[in-house]
Amino acid sequence: MVGADRSLVLFRELWQSAFLWGYLVSPIAGGTLVDYYGGKAVMAVGVALWSLATFLTPWAAETSLWALLAMRVMLGIAEGVALPCMNNMIARWFPQTERARAVGIAMAGFQLGSAIGLTLSPILMSQGGIFGPFIIFGLFGFLWVLVWLSATSSTPDRSQQISKYELDYILNNRRSSFPVDNKSRTAKMIPPFRRLLSKMPTWSLIVANAMHSWGFFIILSWMPIYFNSVYNIDLRQASWFSAAPWIVMAVMGYFAGLWSDMLIRGGTTVSLTRKIMQSIGFVGPGIALVGLTAAKSPWIGSAWLTIAVGLKSFSHSGFLVNLQEIAPHYSGVLHGISNTAGTFAAILGTVGAGYFVELMGSFRGFLLLTSLLYFLSALFYIVFSTGERVNFDETGP
Repeated sequence: MVGADRSLVLFRELWQSAFLWGYLVSPIAGGTLVDYYGGKAVMAVGVALWSLATFLTPWAAETSLWALLAMRVMLGIAEGVALPCMNNMIARWFPQTERARAVGIAMAGFQLGSAIGLTLSPILMSQGGIFGPFIIFGLFGFLWVLVWLSATSSTPDRSQQISKYELDYILNNRRSSFPVDNKSRTAKMIPPFRRLLSKMPTWSLIVANAMHSWGFFIILSWMPIYFNSVYNIDLRQASWFSAAPWIVMAVMGYFAGLWSDMLIRGGTTVSLTRKIMQSIGFVGPGIALVGLTAAKSPWIGSAWLTIAVGLKSFSHSGFLVNLQEIAPHYSGVLHGISNTAGTFAAILGTVGAGYFVELMGSFRGFLLLTSLLYFLSALFYIVFSTGERVNFDETGP
């Protein structure tokens, strides 16, 4: 049984990390394409591929382990373009004093999707078998692509649905960071990678994204198992414990964006605003994870987990908006670079958590390590980040 249990653990780690290996491949290439061609087409292709991989997962599961892992990798490749597309389109559609709210609303969709998926999947499995969620979610993904293509445009000046007043408002208020005419784009098909990586504000975003992804995937992948092993809650119940924090994260992420935009409109510098948001988004979860390790009941543990995930959403108004501000023309590829670093961190955390628990016999030590990394990442961002635009095109300093 020991050998069988170990094989099960290793398979779970391989399954969980296969998505991340796919997610590692696409963000930089996808971000480069987004900066050059815009987000509409790239996002449509990504979601179509995601839907196909989801829909084909039941077939792959009945075919072979390698086919199943290939679907997970394809899913990661497809999803890797989503956030660069989001960031690029928000930078083009929203003035600086509205971007944090826009990011908050967009990210709320990610979090509510996690909550809905965790809540509905057991129900769909009980009604349609273990493959039911994959078929239904895949079909809904294809439907979403059709709606997306008919209702969106990469830039406001290409939209058929926008009013002249709204178009003038957007173009006039974003003039300082983007050219009014998209035809005069300055983004290059091959971005200046050396220049992008030569600046410390870039590294502040890379470190922040790495820590954000580490925490996100640890919670998403391991918290149901944590509640099962520590509090003896079966995984069906644990899915409800895991779903609730994402709802709180969606709500708090919007209010963080609202507060962030209010601070900037009230005269607080962009740099200070981003550092405040990022500090709350990392220091808060770090403290909450310490509380989680000391919780004596699943309800108290769930409360600490909810606080950790909810406060984590403040970082969306920190580093996630900051990507657009230091490099508006390269926000897609910069997001891709930082996402790749985040994916490395997520793979290390997701796989490493299993080995850590196996060696140490407890998940609490890993949560304390994650808490320490949150504190150090917040300090790094405070020291090296900026809300000002950084020159990545010229050869000067």
